[in-house]
Parts: sequence; C-alpha cells; structure tokens
Amino acid sequence: MNQAIVTTISDRCKRCYSCVRECPASAIKVIDAQAQVIEERCIACGHCVKVCSQDAKQIFSEVDITYELLATNNAVAIVAPSFAASFPDNYRKVPTALKKLGFTKVIETAFGADLIANNYMDVISSETEKTIISSACPAVVSFIQKYYAELVPNLAKVVSPMIALGRYLRQNQDEDVKIVFIGPCVAKKHEAQDPEVTGVIDSVLTFTELKEMFEQQSIIIDELGESEFDGPYAMMGKAYPLAGGLLKTTDVADDILEKDIIVVEGKKKVLEIIEEIAQNHINAKFTDILFCEGCISGPAIDTTLNYYARREKVINYINEKLNTVDRRVWKSNLYNARKLNIVRNFKIDNQRRPYPTEDKIKEILAQTKKFSPKDELNCGACGYATCREYAVAIAKDLAEKEMCLPYLIDELKNAYDNLSDTQEQLRVAEKLASIGQLAAGVAHEINNPLGTILLYASMLKRDLEKIYNEDQKTQDLELIVEEANRCKNIVSNLLNFARQGKLKLTEFDLTESITEILRPFTFDSDYRSFDFKFNILKNGYKITGDEDQLKQVFINVIKNACEAMSESEKKELRINISSDKNNFIIEFSDTGNGIPKENQNKVFTPFFTTKNIGKGTGLGLAISYGIIKMHKGNIIFTTETGKGTTFKITLPKHQTYQNNEIFEGAIAL
Repeated sequence: MNQAIVTTISDRCKRCYSCVRECPASAIKVIDAQAQVIEERCIACGHCVKVCSQDAKQIFSEVDITYELLATNNAVAIVAPSFAASFPDNYRKVPTALKKLGFTKVIETAFGADLIANNYMDVISSETEKTIISSACPAVVSFIQKYYAELVPNLAKVVSPMIALGRYLRQNQDEDVKIVFIGPCVAKKHEAQDPEVTGVIDSVLTFTELKEMFEQQSIIIDELGESEFDGPYAMMGKAYPLAGGLLKTTDVADDILEKDIIVVEGKKKVLEIIEEIAQNHINAKFTDILFCEGCISGPAIDTTLNYYARREKVINYINEKLNTVDRRVWKSNLYNARKLNIVRNFKIDNQRRPYPTEDKIKEILAQTKKFSPKDELNCGACGYATCREYAVAIAKDLAEKEMCLPYLIDELKNAYDNLSDTQEQLRVAEKLASIGQLAAGVAHEINNPLGTILLYASMLKRDLEKIYNEDQKTQDLELIVEEANRCKNIVSNLLNFARQGKLKLTEFDLTESITEILRPFTFDSDYRSFDFKFNILKNGYKITGDEDQLKQVFINVIKNACEAMSESEKKELRINISSDKNNFIIEFSDTGNGIPKENQNKVFTPFFTTKNIGKGTGLGLAISYGIIKMHKGNIIFTTETGKGTTFKITLPKHQTYQNNEIFEGAIAL
C-alpha cells in the first residue's frame, strides 16, 4: 500500500491558506479549520511544505527504513547532482559522511541521466505530430496523470535518472543490493512507489532527512576528510538539476530561436505550458519541464542560499569534475548498459471533478453574499485567485464557505450581534427571575388578608342588603368587594408569573387555535375599525403544547397590539405563521406608533405598562414570556417608531414530554 507523502500536523495549522494558494493540484481541503492534504489528489510537489510558515506540513520520513537497509551492510546511496547546492561549503565531504553512516558505495545519480540521454535523442528526433513532454520530473508526470489525462500519451516513455541508475545497479551489482536515493525532491518518494517502477528503489531520503541522520549519528561533516564518489562516473548528467540540463546530456541545442524545443521551469510556467499543450496551442516537438525552478529549488534542498548561489555551486561542481572523468571508461559503461530496460509506460489516474454549472456557481457565490460581480472582491484571502475559482472549489467539495474572509467577518459580526442580544435576554431573564421570587413571597403574604377582607365585606354587604336594600352603604361595600377582587386578580397574576408552572401538553392545530382567538375580536364593536389579517396554510400546523396557556399568550399580544394602534390612522394587525425544520414561527405585526427606545428594555418587566390606570397590570407580557420559555421557545420583538411593532414567537413543533402529560417545573426566565 502506498504511503501518503505529504500530510498535515493538525495542531500546527493556523488556517492561513498559504498551502491552498500554492497547491497546483487543488489537493488541500480545509476540514474542521485544518488544511488537510487530499492524498489521492496530491502530486507530492512539496510546494505546500515550502510555503508553510508553521511547519504544519510534514513529509513522509524514510529515515527508519534507511536504518534497516543500512543494517544489511549492503546499502548503496545514489545522490542527486544538486547535493552541491545543499552542502555548499563541504560537498566534497559528502561521500565520506555517507560511508561513515554505513553505505558501502556512494554513486552519483547523474550517471542515470547519462544512461537515458540517447533515448531522449530518439524521442526528440522521432517523427510525431504531438508535443512530447519530458518524464524526468515525477511531479509533472503525476500532475498530467491526474489532471490532464489526455496528455498522458505525450509523456516520453523514458524512466527518470533515478530509476535508470537503480536498474543499472541491480543488473550489475549483487541482486540483494539495497538502493537509497538521496535528493531535494519530495515527489521522488511518490515515484519510487509507482507500480510501473516499484522495487527498483528501496528508500528515498531528502537532503533534510540525510542531515537529520548525520545529527543522530553525531557525524559532523566539517570534521571529515574529502573523498570521491564511486563509479560509474557521470558526465553531463551532472547538469540535470538545472533548467535545460536534460538537453545538455543529449547535445540538443536549446537556443532561444529553436522553436521545436521548449524549456520550462517553475510552477506558474509549468501550469501555463501544460494548458497550452492541452489546447493544441503549442507546435513544439519537445518540452523539457521541471515543476520547481530546477531541482536546485526542490522543497527539501535545505539550504539558505538563494537560487543564483545554488546554481553557481552546481555549475562549479560540474566544471570541477568534468575533466576528471575517464571518457573511455564512461563510454564503456554506457555501451555495456545498451540493453538496459529504461522504457516505462504511464497510466491515467484521473482526479478531475466535474465542473459545476453556472447556476451552481451563482448559488454558492450568493451563499457567501456575492450577488453580483461587484461583490466579488477577489482578495485571495481564501487561497484562490478569484471568488469564482473559490466557488468552483466549493462545488467540487474542495473548499468551504468559511474560508472566505469577508464572509467570515460578516458571520462573526452577526454572531457578535446575536451574542449581544442573548446577553440582553439573559439580563432581562435574571431580572425577571428576581422579581418573580419577590412577587411569589409578596403574593402569598397578601393573598390571605385579602381573602379575609373579601369574605367579611361580602357578608356585611349581604346583611346590609337585607336591611337597607340599595342604600349608599351597600354601594360602598360593593366597591370594596370589587376592589378586593381586583387586588385578588392581581395577586393571582403574580402567582401565575412566579409560581411553579404547569403545562398540560396536547397536540392541536395552531392555525385553528389562533382563528378561534381572533373570532371574538372580529365581532367585538370595540375592534370594528381594526383589520385582522391572518396568513395561514390550508393544512394548518400541528404542534404539541399547552393550548390554553398559549392562547393566553396570543390574546395578550393581540390586545397589546390593538392598544398600540388605538390612535393610528391605519389599524392593521397581520399574523403570519411559518416553520423551519424544528420550529413554528408566529409573527404579530401591528401598525402602531412603535415602542419608544427608553421602554424597549422594560417590555417583559412585571408591572410595567403604558396603559391608563385600571386598564392593565403590566403582567401580561411578563406572564407570556414565562409561558413561552416553559415551552422551550422564544419571544422577541422588533419595533420602529411611527411604523409599528412585530412580536415574533418561536415554538418547538414537539415537546420532549408525552401528550396529555402534565409537566411541572419552574418558569424558565
């Protein structure tokens, strides 16, 4: 089973989207705020590793595997020619250090480049109508296999220098030889696992991993002596890590005016040239392509030198060693390898996902509040160059809405506003809870003496009526009884507000219940000038709750709305019912004067009322608030001075208690 080459260290990822921005294969997906590598889409180019400032991308390490190979005492190291850039101050000591590590031989992979030179000569000089693409760079090969399946036949059917040298050594060395490739390339790890060439290379180390092993084994390269590589020795294959180095091994001219040959390096240019070839816009016979700016810019080159300094180090090494190679021996080695199989085929591994429809793209853009081209900021914060590319990525399940920074800021602002509203509701709830506790105590203390007053006043009134009939005294006693009853009603309301609540749950039709409530209002002469509009669905809404108590809530809200519209020219109360997956939403919208700002925080406060004395106790909305909370719902309002107020009641469709069960519990204030 192939091993994932690049993975994410979750606790280090900071969601900066640098890897998303840099990945040429769109193989990064943000999952639970972590930029995860999609293994099957990854081409192991290593660009995400290079740009990650948090070291959150890790390369599959083959250090332990290499130690196991070294333990056989039959391990050979083949070193990429870019080693001179990774060890700029002591590259002559690298063979010594590797042998101290335990390798029996240390050979330059550059000889593998010499081995395949003639094959590339044949490819370039062959008669073909399609543009041939070099196959030495495994990242380029993988990219074409996964995303440009139509160009797989264009790949030169030639193995890479690493595989060529590996096959050469297995043919000319002990069959049990263990071969370890060492270089700056992450994609080489992926290439070594390819079924077409598997078994040739036993382990792939990056220069970073090699330096890690030196440190573990206390090998200080500066303290070692210089030594030479083992044969077979290379000639111009040493130029392979440089752009156009392949052509140097074939003696093919790469003059700027040579239209049949194109040399391309670097991610941006590679993506452009591959697309151009796919669109048949390129007539060149051959393209030499490297995903990095030469192998000297590989993701694991592990050096602080800039591009030009690295290039200079490799060129100096080439010039230094070219004249030391015995050409006769070199040619003899090539001749003896003439029957070596250095041909390979490439299979399609299509990872392209269907392109979304225009309607789907617009729908996704709208979800992130981009309704027109002017809304598309193309800021690149999500990692994609344009908002449209980002929407396409979402449609392909390669991105998520939260990656859009402007959208996320808006969502955070809404969340902050909602938090502020919730905090205000909690403040009101705490206040109501305190008042409720106080009210309960006061009500219980007052209720008993009120009952006594009412009892004896009624008895005295009855006795006086027998004696004096309609005397003024009986009228006075009747007033006492009425006022005592009024006090008792207030106390009863206080107890309803503060007592342990009871819900008798049944399933009923919400629309029928509200229709039943509205009927008396439409017949009452006091409400003749009011226009009641109730928008309902034909099939109604089935809800589980305490119908009587909810009716009381609706009546309280309707009466308050009518009271608010008493002096309005337009007296219209609109009642709307809607629903979502779990809740019903009932909205009561009036055309009154609205609630003044200074009163908005007092709406659900007990005993607060703007009605005239004797018209109300100020407990209606406070009790309604408690009933709705007992139903695990919510009641809020929006208001605009001079235009009206809307009360919005949200109720769950189903309670967690069985029908007809009486639920007792404290009112959740």
